[in-house]
Amino acid sequence: MSLEERYRRRLLARALALLSLIGLLAGLLIGSEGASFSALRALFDDGSAGLVLGQIRLPRTLGAWLTGALFGLAGAIAQGLFRNPLADPYLLGSAAGASLGVVGVLTASSVVLGGGAAGWLARFGLVGAAFCGALLGVSLTLLLARGATHTTRLLLAGVVVGVVLGAFNDLLTTLDPDALRGKQAFLLGTTGFLGWPSCLLLLLALLAALPLAWRLARVLDALSLGEDSATSLGLSLPRLRLVMVALMALATGTAVAQAGMVAFVGLVAPHLVRRFVQATHGYCLVASAAMGGVLLMGADVLSRWLIAPQELPVGVLTAVLGGSYLLWLLQRRRMG
Repeated sequence: MSLEERYRRRLLARALALLSLIGLLAGLLIGSEGASFSALRALFDDGSAGLVLGQIRLPRTLGAWLTGALFGLAGAIAQGLFRNPLADPYLLGSAAGASLGVVGVLTASSVVLGGGAAGWLARFGLVGAAFCGALLGVSLTLLLARGATHTTRLLLAGVVVGVVLGAFNDLLTTLDPDALRGKQAFLLGTTGFLGWPSCLLLLLALLAALPLAWRLARVLDALSLGEDSATSLGLSLPRLRLVMVALMALATGTAVAQAGMVAFVGLVAPHLVRRFVQATHGYCLVASAAMGGVLLMGADVLSRWLIAPQELPVGVLTAVLGGSYLLWLLQRRRMG
Protein backbone atom coordinates (compact mmCIF):
# COMPACT_ATOMS: atom_id res chain seq x y z
CA MET A 1 0.00 0.00 0.00
CA SER A 2 1.41 3.38 -1.00
CA LEU A 3 1.84 6.26 1.42
CA GLU A 4 -0.74 8.27 -0.52
CA GLU A 5 -3.32 5.53 -0.17
CA ARG A 6 -2.67 5.24 3.57
CA TYR A 7 -3.11 8.99 3.88
CA ARG A 8 -6.41 8.88 1.97
CA ARG A 9 -7.70 6.08 4.20
CA ARG A 10 -6.82 7.96 7.37
CA LEU A 11 -8.36 11.14 5.96
CA LEU A 12 -11.59 9.34 5.10
CA ALA A 13 -11.78 7.74 8.57
CA ARG A 14 -11.28 11.10 10.28
CA ALA A 15 -13.81 12.80 8.01
CA LEU A 16 -16.45 10.14 8.75
CA ALA A 17 -15.81 10.40 12.49
CA LEU A 18 -16.06 14.21 12.38
CA LEU A 19 -19.24 14.14 10.29
CA SER A 20 -20.77 11.62 12.68
CA LEU A 21 -20.04 13.89 15.64
CA ILE A 22 -21.43 16.94 13.82
CA GLY A 23 -24.55 15.00 12.86
CA LEU A 24 -25.05 13.86 16.46
CA LEU A 25 -24.81 17.42 17.78
CA ALA A 26 -27.15 18.68 15.05
CA GLY A 27 -29.61 15.92 15.89
CA LEU A 28 -29.67 17.07 19.51
CA LEU A 29 -30.17 20.70 18.49
CA ILE A 30 -32.90 20.34 15.86
CA GLY A 31 -36.40 19.57 17.06
CA SER A 32 -39.92 20.10 15.82
CA GLU A 33 -39.36 23.86 15.65
CA GLY A 34 -36.16 23.52 13.64
CA ALA A 35 -32.69 24.63 14.72
CA SER A 36 -33.16 26.96 17.68
CA PHE A 37 -30.66 27.63 20.45
CA SER A 38 -33.31 29.52 22.42
CA ALA A 39 -35.60 26.48 22.34
CA LEU A 40 -32.71 24.30 23.47
CA ARG A 41 -31.97 26.67 26.34
CA ALA A 42 -35.65 26.60 27.30
CA LEU A 43 -35.49 22.81 27.62
CA PHE A 44 -32.77 23.13 30.26
CA ASP A 45 -34.60 25.96 32.01
CA ASP A 46 -37.85 24.04 32.47
CA GLY A 47 -36.14 20.74 33.31
CA SER A 48 -37.40 18.78 30.28
CA ALA A 49 -34.00 18.46 28.59
CA GLY A 50 -33.47 14.97 29.97
CA LEU A 51 -36.72 13.73 28.46
CA VAL A 52 -36.52 15.49 25.09
CA LEU A 53 -32.79 15.09 24.48
CA GLY A 54 -32.14 11.81 26.27
CA GLN A 55 -35.29 9.90 25.33
CA ILE A 56 -36.30 11.36 21.95
CA ARG A 57 -33.60 13.17 19.98
CA LEU A 58 -30.51 11.21 21.07
CA PRO A 59 -31.87 7.69 20.42
CA ARG A 60 -33.43 8.83 17.16
CA THR A 61 -30.14 10.29 15.90
CA LEU A 62 -28.07 7.31 17.04
CA GLY A 63 -30.69 4.94 15.63
CA ALA A 64 -30.52 6.72 12.28
CA TRP A 65 -26.73 6.25 12.22
CA LEU A 66 -27.00 2.55 13.11
CA THR A 67 -29.73 1.98 10.51
CA GLY A 68 -27.66 3.67 7.84
CA ALA A 69 -24.63 1.63 8.86
CA LEU A 70 -26.57 -1.60 8.34
CA PHE A 71 -27.78 -0.41 4.94
CA GLY A 72 -24.25 0.63 3.95
CA LEU A 73 -22.82 -2.72 5.04
CA ALA A 74 -25.53 -4.67 3.19
CA GLY A 75 -24.97 -2.58 0.06
CA ALA A 76 -21.22 -3.21 0.10
CA ILE A 77 -21.83 -6.96 0.51
CA ALA A 78 -24.37 -6.97 -2.33
CA GLN A 79 -22.10 -5.10 -4.74
CA GLY A 80 -19.16 -7.35 -3.96
CA LEU A 81 -21.22 -10.54 -4.06
CA PHE A 82 -22.89 -9.77 -7.39
CA ARG A 83 -19.86 -7.93 -8.79
CA ASN A 84 -22.18 -5.12 -9.83
CA PRO A 85 -21.83 -1.49 -8.63
CA LEU A 86 -25.60 -1.00 -9.04
CA ALA A 87 -26.54 -3.83 -6.67
CA ASP A 88 -28.41 -2.75 -3.55
CA PRO A 89 -29.54 -4.50 -0.34
CA TYR A 90 -33.07 -5.08 -1.67
CA LEU A 91 -32.09 -7.43 -4.51
CA LEU A 92 -33.00 -10.71 -2.82
CA GLY A 93 -36.66 -10.02 -2.10
CA SER A 94 -36.17 -8.62 1.39
CA ALA A 95 -37.91 -5.33 0.59
CA ALA A 96 -41.00 -6.96 -0.91
CA GLY A 97 -41.13 -9.46 1.95
CA ALA A 98 -40.89 -6.76 4.61
CA SER A 99 -43.61 -4.72 2.95
CA LEU A 100 -45.83 -7.81 2.68
CA GLY A 101 -45.33 -8.52 6.39
CA VAL A 102 -46.42 -5.01 7.36
CA VAL A 103 -49.46 -4.98 5.07
CA GLY A 104 -50.40 -8.51 6.18
CA VAL A 105 -50.46 -7.48 9.84
CA LEU A 106 -52.45 -4.33 9.06
CA THR A 107 -54.96 -6.29 6.99
CA ALA A 108 -55.31 -9.04 9.60
CA SER A 109 -55.94 -6.42 12.26
CA SER A 110 -58.90 -4.82 10.50
CA VAL A 111 -60.35 -7.60 8.31
CA VAL A 112 -59.59 -11.10 9.57
CA LEU A 113 -59.04 -10.89 13.32
CA GLY A 114 -61.08 -7.83 14.13
CA GLY A 115 -60.53 -5.42 16.99
CA GLY A 116 -60.00 -8.15 19.57
CA ALA A 117 -56.54 -8.86 18.19
CA ALA A 118 -55.30 -5.32 18.78
CA GLY A 119 -53.40 -6.28 21.94
CA TRP A 120 -51.62 -9.21 20.28
CA LEU A 121 -50.75 -7.09 17.26
CA ALA A 122 -49.44 -4.32 19.48
CA ARG A 123 -47.11 -6.79 21.19
CA PHE A 124 -46.02 -8.42 17.93
CA GLY A 125 -45.72 -5.07 16.18
CA LEU A 126 -45.03 -4.01 12.66
CA VAL A 127 -41.31 -4.24 13.39
CA GLY A 128 -41.50 -7.97 13.93
CA ALA A 129 -43.73 -8.39 10.89
CA ALA A 130 -41.31 -6.50 8.67
CA PHE A 131 -38.32 -8.50 9.90
CA CYS A 132 -40.06 -11.85 9.43
CA GLY A 133 -41.27 -10.76 6.00
CA ALA A 134 -37.75 -9.79 4.95
CA LEU A 135 -36.39 -13.16 6.05
CA LEU A 136 -39.26 -14.88 4.21
CA GLY A 137 -38.35 -13.06 0.99
CA VAL A 138 -34.70 -14.06 1.21
CA SER A 139 -35.60 -17.65 2.12
CA LEU A 140 -37.88 -17.96 -0.90
CA THR A 141 -35.12 -16.56 -3.10
CA LEU A 142 -32.63 -19.14 -1.84
CA LEU A 143 -35.20 -21.90 -2.28
CA LEU A 144 -35.99 -20.85 -5.84
CA ALA A 145 -32.30 -20.49 -6.71
CA ARG A 146 -31.55 -23.86 -5.05
CA GLY A 147 -29.01 -22.35 -2.73
CA ALA A 148 -26.36 -19.73 -3.39
CA THR A 149 -24.28 -21.71 -5.85
CA HIS A 150 -24.79 -19.50 -8.90
CA THR A 151 -24.80 -15.71 -8.60
CA THR A 152 -26.86 -15.11 -11.74
CA ARG A 153 -29.52 -17.60 -10.70
CA LEU A 154 -29.65 -16.01 -7.25
CA LEU A 155 -30.13 -12.55 -8.76
CA LEU A 156 -32.90 -13.70 -11.10
CA ALA A 157 -34.64 -15.56 -8.28
CA GLY A 158 -34.58 -12.39 -6.18
CA VAL A 159 -36.25 -10.43 -8.98
CA VAL A 160 -38.97 -13.09 -9.38
CA VAL A 161 -39.64 -13.29 -5.63
CA GLY A 162 -39.83 -9.50 -5.43
CA VAL A 163 -42.44 -9.36 -8.20
CA VAL A 164 -44.56 -12.18 -6.74
CA LEU A 165 -44.51 -10.85 -3.19
CA GLY A 166 -45.25 -7.36 -4.52
CA ALA A 167 -48.34 -8.78 -6.27
CA PHE A 168 -49.57 -10.34 -3.02
CA ASN A 169 -48.86 -7.02 -1.34
CA ASP A 170 -51.08 -5.17 -3.82
CA LEU A 171 -53.79 -7.83 -3.45
CA LEU A 172 -53.96 -7.39 0.32
CA THR A 173 -54.06 -3.63 -0.08
CA THR A 174 -56.99 -4.01 -2.47
CA LEU A 175 -58.85 -6.15 0.07
CA ASP A 176 -58.32 -3.55 2.78
CA PRO A 177 -57.77 0.03 1.53
CA ASP A 178 -57.28 1.18 5.13
CA ALA A 179 -53.96 -0.70 5.13
CA LEU A 180 -52.71 1.62 2.38
CA ARG A 181 -51.93 4.40 4.85
CA GLY A 182 -49.76 2.18 7.02
CA LYS A 183 -48.11 0.74 3.93
CA GLN A 184 -47.28 4.20 2.59
CA ALA A 185 -45.73 5.26 5.89
CA PHE A 186 -43.57 2.15 5.83
CA LEU A 187 -42.57 2.53 2.16
CA LEU A 188 -41.63 6.19 2.58
CA GLY A 189 -39.27 5.37 5.45
CA THR A 190 -39.14 7.12 8.79
CA THR A 191 -36.75 7.46 11.71
CA GLY A 192 -39.35 9.11 13.93
CA PHE A 193 -40.14 5.96 15.91
CA LEU A 194 -36.57 4.99 16.77
CA GLY A 195 -35.96 4.73 20.50
CA TRP A 196 -33.48 3.08 22.83
CA PRO A 197 -34.90 -0.44 22.27
CA SER A 198 -34.51 0.08 18.52
CA CYS A 199 -30.93 1.29 19.01
CA LEU A 200 -30.13 -1.84 21.01
CA LEU A 201 -31.50 -4.15 18.31
CA LEU A 202 -29.69 -2.26 15.56
CA LEU A 203 -26.43 -2.27 17.51
CA LEU A 204 -26.65 -6.02 18.16
CA ALA A 205 -27.28 -6.69 14.47
CA LEU A 206 -24.34 -4.50 13.46
CA LEU A 207 -22.02 -6.13 16.01
CA ALA A 208 -23.06 -9.55 14.72
CA ALA A 209 -22.81 -8.80 10.99
CA LEU A 210 -19.85 -6.43 10.62
CA PRO A 211 -17.04 -8.50 12.24
CA LEU A 212 -18.09 -11.65 10.39
CA ALA A 213 -18.39 -9.79 7.09
CA TRP A 214 -14.91 -8.32 7.63
CA ARG A 215 -13.47 -11.79 8.25
CA LEU A 216 -15.11 -13.07 5.06
CA ALA A 217 -14.03 -10.09 2.97
CA ARG A 218 -11.39 -12.22 1.25
CA VAL A 219 -14.27 -14.12 -0.39
CA LEU A 220 -15.41 -10.90 -2.05
CA ASP A 221 -11.80 -10.11 -3.03
CA ALA A 222 -11.55 -13.53 -4.66
CA LEU A 223 -14.90 -13.15 -6.43
CA SER A 224 -13.73 -9.88 -7.95
CA LEU A 225 -11.16 -11.94 -9.87
CA GLY A 226 -13.86 -14.28 -11.21
CA GLU A 227 -15.50 -17.43 -9.89
CA ASP A 228 -12.94 -19.72 -11.54
CA SER A 229 -10.07 -17.87 -9.89
CA ALA A 230 -11.86 -17.92 -6.53
CA THR A 231 -12.43 -21.67 -6.82
CA SER A 232 -8.79 -22.23 -7.71
CA LEU A 233 -7.83 -20.58 -4.40
CA GLY A 234 -9.56 -23.39 -2.54
CA LEU A 235 -12.60 -21.43 -1.38
CA SER A 236 -15.91 -23.22 -0.89
CA LEU A 237 -17.92 -20.62 -2.79
CA PRO A 238 -21.47 -22.02 -2.34
CA ARG A 239 -21.14 -22.21 1.44
CA LEU A 240 -19.35 -18.89 1.83
CA ARG A 241 -21.73 -17.16 -0.56
CA LEU A 242 -24.65 -18.45 1.50
CA VAL A 243 -23.11 -16.95 4.64
CA MET A 244 -22.70 -13.60 2.89
CA VAL A 245 -26.33 -13.71 1.76
CA ALA A 246 -27.39 -14.43 5.35
CA LEU A 247 -25.38 -11.46 6.63
CA MET A 248 -26.91 -9.21 3.99
CA ALA A 249 -30.39 -10.43 4.91
CA LEU A 250 -29.74 -9.87 8.64
CA ALA A 251 -28.51 -6.32 8.09
CA THR A 252 -31.25 -5.40 5.61
CA GLY A 253 -34.08 -7.04 7.54
CA THR A 254 -33.14 -5.37 10.81
CA ALA A 255 -32.74 -1.94 9.23
CA VAL A 256 -35.97 -2.16 7.23
CA ALA A 257 -37.91 -3.41 10.25
CA GLN A 258 -36.87 -0.35 12.27
CA ALA A 259 -36.97 2.46 9.68
CA GLY A 260 -38.96 1.19 6.70
CA MET A 261 -37.92 1.33 3.06
CA VAL A 262 -35.10 3.86 3.11
CA ALA A 263 -33.86 4.13 -0.45
CA PHE A 264 -30.40 4.59 -1.97
CA VAL A 265 -28.32 4.62 1.23
CA GLY A 266 -27.08 1.07 0.66
CA LEU A 267 -26.44 1.83 -3.00
CA VAL A 268 -24.68 5.18 -2.66
CA ALA A 269 -22.53 4.56 0.45
CA PRO A 270 -20.13 2.03 -1.20
CA HIS A 271 -19.91 4.29 -4.27
CA LEU A 272 -18.76 7.24 -2.18
CA VAL A 273 -16.17 5.12 -0.38
CA ARG A 274 -14.72 3.85 -3.66
CA ARG A 275 -14.49 7.40 -4.99
CA PHE A 276 -12.20 8.37 -2.12
CA VAL A 277 -10.08 5.24 -1.67
CA GLN A 278 -9.04 2.15 -3.60
CA ALA A 279 -8.99 -0.66 -1.08
CA THR A 280 -9.80 -4.29 -0.53
CA HIS A 281 -13.29 -5.32 0.52
CA GLY A 282 -12.30 -5.55 4.18
CA TYR A 283 -11.74 -1.81 4.41
CA CYS A 284 -14.65 -1.01 2.07
CA LEU A 285 -17.14 -2.95 4.20
CA VAL A 286 -16.26 -1.03 7.37
CA ALA A 287 -16.02 2.32 5.59
CA SER A 288 -19.31 1.74 3.75
CA ALA A 289 -21.04 1.04 7.06
CA ALA A 290 -19.69 4.29 8.51
CA MET A 291 -20.59 6.18 5.33
CA GLY A 292 -24.13 4.80 5.40
CA GLY A 293 -24.47 5.90 9.02
CA VAL A 294 -23.35 9.44 8.16
CA LEU A 295 -25.68 9.63 5.16
CA LEU A 296 -28.82 8.53 6.98
CA MET A 297 -28.01 10.60 10.05
CA GLY A 298 -27.59 13.66 7.84
CA ALA A 299 -30.84 12.87 6.00
CA ASP A 300 -32.65 12.53 9.33
CA VAL A 301 -31.39 15.92 10.50
CA LEU A 302 -32.35 17.55 7.18
CA SER A 303 -35.80 15.96 7.22
CA ARG A 304 -36.49 17.62 10.57
CA TRP A 305 -35.04 21.00 9.60
CA LEU A 306 -36.07 21.71 5.99
CA ILE A 307 -39.79 22.34 6.47
CA ALA A 308 -40.00 22.63 10.28
CA PRO A 309 -42.33 22.37 12.16
CA GLN A 310 -43.44 19.72 9.66
CA GLU A 311 -41.19 16.78 8.83
CA LEU A 312 -40.21 15.14 5.56
CA PRO A 313 -40.18 11.32 5.33
CA VAL A 314 -36.51 10.47 5.48
CA GLY A 315 -36.86 7.86 2.72
CA VAL A 316 -38.11 10.52 0.31
CA LEU A 317 -35.11 12.72 1.07
CA THR A 318 -32.59 9.90 0.61
CA ALA A 319 -34.27 8.92 -2.68
CA VAL A 320 -34.03 12.49 -4.01
CA LEU A 321 -30.42 13.02 -2.91
CA GLY A 322 -29.23 9.52 -3.83
CA GLY A 323 -30.98 9.53 -7.18
CA SER A 324 -29.57 12.97 -7.99
CA TYR A 325 -26.07 11.77 -7.14
CA LEU A 326 -26.37 8.72 -9.39
CA LEU A 327 -27.77 10.80 -12.24
CA TRP A 328 -24.85 13.21 -11.91
CA LEU A 329 -22.42 10.29 -11.85
CA LEU A 330 -23.94 8.72 -14.97
CA GLN A 331 -23.94 12.07 -16.78
CA ARG A 332 -20.29 12.65 -15.86
CA ARG A 333 -19.27 9.21 -17.11
CA ARG A 334 -21.21 9.71 -20.35
CA MET A 335 -19.52 13.04 -21.01
CA GLY A 336 -16.16 11.56 -20.09
